[in-house]
Amino acid sequence: MFIYDPRFPRWLQIVDEIKQRIETGEYTPDTKLSEVSLEAEFDVSRPTIRKAMERLRDEGWVVTSQGVGSFPTTADERKRRASGER
Repeated sequence: MFIYDPRFPRWLQIVDEIKQRIETGEYTPDTKLSEVSLEAEFDVSRPTIRKAMERLRDEGWVVTSQGVGSFPTTADERKRRASGER
C-alpha cells in the first residue's frame, strides 16, 4: 500500500513514484500504464491519476497513443526530447 505524505498533493507523489519505477526498471517501455489499474493501486480517483499522467506526458516520461495506451519512455527518449530532438 502506498503511503501518502499529507504535505504534498497526491497526484504529485504518484508522479514521483511512477518516475522512480521507470528509472529502476520496474516499469519498462512495454509496461502498459492503465488508468484503471493505477487508480486501484494508488487508491485515488480517476481525475487524480489523469493529472499525474498528464504531468508525466508533459515531462516526457510517458507516451500515450489513442486506442493503444500509455507506456513509459526510455532514458534515451527522454534525453532526446529534453534536447529538442525527435
